[in-house]
This record gives sequence, structure tokens and C-alpha cells, in this order.
Amino acid sequence: MTDHVLVEADGGSRGNPGPAGYGAVVKDAATGEVLAERKAYVGIATNNVAEYGGLIAGLAAAAELGASTVDVRMDSKLVVEQMSGRWKVKHPSMQPLNAEAKELAARFSRVRYEWIPRAENSHADGLANEAMDAGKQAEAPKKTVKQDRVSPVGWTGATGTPTKLLLVRHGQTAMSVEKRYSGRGDVPLTEHGKQQAAAAAKRLGAMEGLIVDGEAAPIIASPLIRTQQTAQAIADALGGRVETHPGLIETDFGDWEGLTFKEAMDRDPEFQTSWLSDTSIAAPGGESFDGVHRRVRKARDELIAKYGGRTLVLVSHVTPIKALLRMGLDAGPSLLFRLHLDLASLSIVEFYPDGNASVRLVNDISHLS
Repeated sequence: MTDHVLVEADGGSRGNPGPAGYGAVVKDAATGEVLAERKAYVGIATNNVAEYGGLIAGLAAAAELGASTVDVRMDSKLVVEQMSGRWKVKHPSMQPLNAEAKELAARFSRVRYEWIPRAENSHADGLANEAMDAGKQAEAPKKTVKQDRVSPVGWTGATGTPTKLLLVRHGQTAMSVEKRYSGRGDVPLTEHGKQQAAAAAKRLGAMEGLIVDGEAAPIIASPLIRTQQTAQAIADALGGRVETHPGLIETDFGDWEGLTFKEAMDRDPEFQTSWLSDTSIAAPGGESFDGVHRRVRKARDELIAKYGGRTLVLVSHVTPIKALLRMGLDAGPSLLFRLHLDLASLSIVEFYPDGNASVRLVNDISHLS
């Protein structure tokens, strides 16, 4: 772990707006040793959007390294002044990026921003240009598609290479059989649950695009046993490995953990009714659905910053998966109560670098029949 790091970040757009990409490098502040590099193509965007992308990727990488203090160096006067709080963020497209960067910055004990001339930011600039070059090459084959074939993306106006999330709910547990609140309780899969996990793994193992050049897609799971077991079955089928992300963990149901719905209702019917009608209300000693949504959004953003443009397998729970589908649909919180997700089900959502999204599949359990 390095306590103090330098983050150099940059972004560029060939057209402004045009094909855009970002680059970020994290260095040891004392030695100058390169600790991490990040780069990604973000599709059609402006210079400012790409520059914020570089900053966000750099801060995320610094957090992964366990840094506590960060010196950010960029040749974007706009980003430096806005992040320093000296300039207002007036453009609507910049506001969510600025908020995301500030949320990441809040993880550190101190973050300092410094403007530097472009000549002193050549490392990050080079990474951004590599990302733009790679994006141009990746999109070139699209020009050969026949004109009478319309991609679903064309209907949405989305541009750039999406990050595709394959969302798998864990298999059956004893708690799910008895329909009990099962949040942070760490219960394993039943034998039937293991069979469901194996069926989901077989399904994903036969899907195209999950193994590229001999490398399996990243498989990221909630840290609980039931998701780890399900994810490991998928990893075995793909020849990959399982990562964990705490942001994908289930809702903390607090005092209701282990109770049936009826038991919780009998204990406090008025509060339970309020909780079911207001997503800002937390379960006693637990977590609100709004809190889960914010947590999952942060996890999604971190994963896109790290794996943008790739296909990821996320193995999680009902509420986090619903949250991701809700983001994809740009829907309100009522979706949580109107969408059913079966055990070991598969859903698919794509997030584009320009802010668009596409939900491709919801609660598919054909592999279980």
C-alpha cells in the first residue's frame, strides 16, 4: 500500500464532440514509480467529458491502491478549477461527472488539484490517445454492416462501446425456501441451489463473448457465501476467477433478518407498511432501499471505470440486481416492488459511455427448465 500518490489524468476528443478517450496514471509521490495505468474509449463525447473520465478513473485506481492522500495533476483548467470549488459546474452534462469525482475524492484524507502544462502531462495524454486509437479500430467494422440492418442501439441514439453486465442472482438457500428476509446473513446454497448455480454456469459457458483471446470475462460477486458459490460455478465453467465487490451485497434488513414477512408484519405492522411504501425508510437497524441504490450505483461506476467496454458477469442478490435494471431503464423506485427475480435468474443490461443504457434481458430462467 502507498499512502501518498500522484494522479495524472487527461482526456481528448477528436472533433469535440467526437471519438473520445481518457488516460490516467497513478505514481508513487516519493519515487515516481508508476503504480497503475487506466485508459478507455468513451465513444462520441466532448473533451471535458473525457477529461472527467480520466480523473474518475485515476481516483478509483488510487483508492484501489489504498492511498490516503492524492495530488491530482491535469492540464484541464476547467476540471481543476471545478474540482477545487473555485468555478461553478454550469453545464448539465458535467454536473453528474463532477459529483461522481467528488464522491470518489471524499474517500481520501486529502486531495489536492494542480494545473500543469500539456507537455508535463504526456503520459496520461498518450494513454488517452491509445484509447481513442483502439476505439476507432474497434468501431471500424461497423461501416461494413448492410444498410437494411438496424441495430437496436440505433433506436436509442446510444454511442460508443457499452459495458455489458450479465446479472446472475444466486441459487437457492434454506432462507429463500422459507421465504425469510435474507440480507447480510451468510447462508450457503442448498443442494438444489448448487444445481441451479451449475445450470446458470452451463448457460453462461455456452454464451459468445465471455471468453476473448483465451481470457474469461471478469466475474464479480457479492462477498456472501451464496453468491460466492454461484460465482465459482460460473468461473469454473469459463476458466476464470471470482472477484468480490462489497457494493453488490444484499440489503441490510437489520432486525428483520431471518424473519418471514408475516413475522415482521406482526412485530410492527405500521412501520412495515411505511417501509413498503417509502424507499427512503430503513429497516430497523438496517438499510433503506435508497441507500442500496446509491451504493450499487457507486459500485457500477467503479466497475465501469475499471472494465469499461467489456462484458462482466455480476453475481448478486435481488435488490442490487433490481437497482442495476432500474438504472438501465431510468425508472423510479416503484420498480423494486413490481419486478420479480427468480433464483439463479439471468438479466442483461448495457451501459453506454454517453449515458444511455439498454436492458436486453430480465429474469431469464430457461436454463433451469
